[in-house]
Amino acid sequence: MTDRTTDQTTERPTSRLTPTGSSGPAARGPRVLLYSDDRTVRAQVRTAVGPRLRAHAPEIAWAEVATAAALVAAADRGGWDLLVLDGEADKAGGMGLCRQLKNEVYNCPPVVVLTGRPDDGWLASWSLADAVVPRPLDAIELQRTVAGFLTAAA
Repeated sequence: MTDRTTDQTTERPTSRLTPTGSSGPAARGPRVLLYSDDRTVRAQVRTAVGPRLRAHAPEIAWAEVATAAALVAAADRGGWDLLVLDGEADKAGGMGLCRQLKNEVYNCPPVVVLTGRPDDGWLASWSLADAVVPRPLDAIELQRTVAGFLTAAA
């Protein structure tokens, strides 16, 4: 049985963030919005990616959402450098939500979709995902994929 959470956005900043565009001394780390209705999947993703993109880089600020409504609301607010969506989430899968966000959110950030298996890559292309990482999650592949988008956004 998987552990499902409520409709709350849980932001887990791992360092102090300066507002976007501010010129304070603290560097703003990348902001990643992570959607899955299963907290173990969210923990696997955060563990695989790690707290930073590389040594001495600012820490990644993660925000976690467990429902489609919370994802859409958070994406609409903006300010994200990357979205990571669980394509196997119950009720509202990440592939359909990715397509919705790509069509509805102005300047939608890059989206990485986690699929159930490698053969689902063709379906993820329909979703307009910028990248796909299949299960079982390969920590190195996931970290490289996330780092590639976050480094390009920096």
